[in-house]
Amino acid sequence: MNFRDIVTRSRSYRRFDTSFRLDEELLRGLVELACYVPSSGNLQPLKYVAVSEREACLKVSGCLSWAGYLADWPGPAENELPSAFLVMLCDLDISSAAPCDTGISAQTILLGAASIGLGGCIVASVDRDRLRSILDIPARFRIELVLALGKPVESVVIEQMSEGDDVRYYRDRYGMHHVPKRTVDEVLLKFR
Repeated sequence: MNFRDIVTRSRSYRRFDTSFRLDEELLRGLVELACYVPSSGNLQPLKYVAVSEREACLKVSGCLSWAGYLADWPGPAENELPSAFLVMLCDLDISSAAPCDTGISAQTILLGAASIGLGGCIVASVDRDRLRSILDIPARFRIELVLALGKPVESVVIEQMSEGDDVRYYRDRYGMHHVPKRTVDEVLLKFR
């Protein structure tokens, strides 16, 4: 698979094959990818909590808001939960912020997942207090976001937008997820 294929396969998947389990070694390998990416000031303040036990995944899922544009969808059904979550933390003893690091690391992990036929979703709408309590996360760590990971059971279609089109993703009557994306002609600007 070439890099362009990996990028276009790396969508925000929100429904998974719950019977497919991700083992600790696979999760460790995905986190290891994030150890090699650039970090602001090379401080490397990001840490991760891997959650893959089914009951724990159910609890973590209950702390997440899954899809803002799908107002009538509460999130994946119990039989479509992710196989694992990576909770991304910023170690405040190292740095008070990691704004660039979070995006770089999250996308690298998702690209790694896509390269082996898996998928995921970056979830930033999190009940952080509840999640902190469930996972017993010490106060020195700020919860940045949660990565849902697993084997997707939904299809995601990329649609090229025209200028002025709606950016909101949606599901059609067959449950197919559609994601509008701006074209390179719209985002690559010329000023001369």
